[in-house]
Amino acid sequence: MKDFIGLTRRNLLVFYKDIFAIFFSLLTSIIVFALYLLFLKGTFTDALTGTMNGLENIVDGKHIDMFVNGILLSGILGSATITVPYTCLQTIVKDRESGVDSDILSTPIKRWKIILSYFTASGISAFFMTSLIMTIGLIILNIMGDMHMPAISIASCYLTILLGSLSSTALFMVIMLLIRSSSTSSALFGILSAASGFVIGAYIPLSRFSDSVMSLCNLFPASHITSMLRNDLLKGVTESINSDIKGLDNGAFISSIREVFSFNAKSFGTTFTGAGSTLYILTIALACIVFMTIVYNKTYKRR
Repeated sequence: MKDFIGLTRRNLLVFYKDIFAIFFSLLTSIIVFALYLLFLKGTFTDALTGTMNGLENIVDGKHIDMFVNGILLSGILGSATITVPYTCLQTIVKDRESGVDSDILSTPIKRWKIILSYFTASGISAFFMTSLIMTIGLIILNIMGDMHMPAISIASCYLTILLGSLSSTALFMVIMLLIRSSSTSSALFGILSAASGFVIGAYIPLSRFSDSVMSLCNLFPASHITSMLRNDLLKGVTESINSDIKGLDNGAFISSIREVFSFNAKSFGTTFTGAGSTLYILTIALACIVFMTIVYNKTYKRR
């Protein structure tokens, strides 16, 4: 067990010693925040007010602002659960390029311990970095107004981030085992950064896309994670909005905005509950962990 812990610690130190790697892991989150300030807030506010149907003078404007801000934070966190794990896993490619992996493989350490040490280190780093983003975001939002988030909702957000960090790490581990150069991994990161915001609905609500596109986007675990975060972050705000309306619409407005902003992932006619999304994510993560362990063992045997 000491050799596994030692390798995991080594991989953590390699990542945190690279300031540029840390910066680029947060770059997409920074871009989403900048786009929100410049363009996205108006888009989301318009989508929200477009479903109000005469309730504009009833619903507190502060609740609307906090709702939109919560959508922003869920988009930032959803993007982070994609880009941060990917950046953390680039240690694998760097080790392969520098020949460090050959040195590690020449030791008597079991192959599954080596590959799982990369997975564990990247999962820890991704969870820490994404949790830091969420903590800062929650502090800022609560300074701006009341998010109506009880402790249990906050705890649930951290658990969802843990699930998202581990599942994305497992998924990208499979990809990283196939990449042989840093230039290739950097190019793929650029594509991933550009596409991730659309895939999870950070830029445009997924409900605005066609059913087929929305279904494809919701095949990715990060889209389910984003939906789960929306439920945790905005549960209190939506209840406050419903209290403002006082049952005049029989809950139609809240149902409408939950549909518009994809509070539940939908894919090929199936609507996922929170438990359903969790089971789906865990299934994919476990399949990827088994697959990467087998691939790594076979790759080593061919050397």
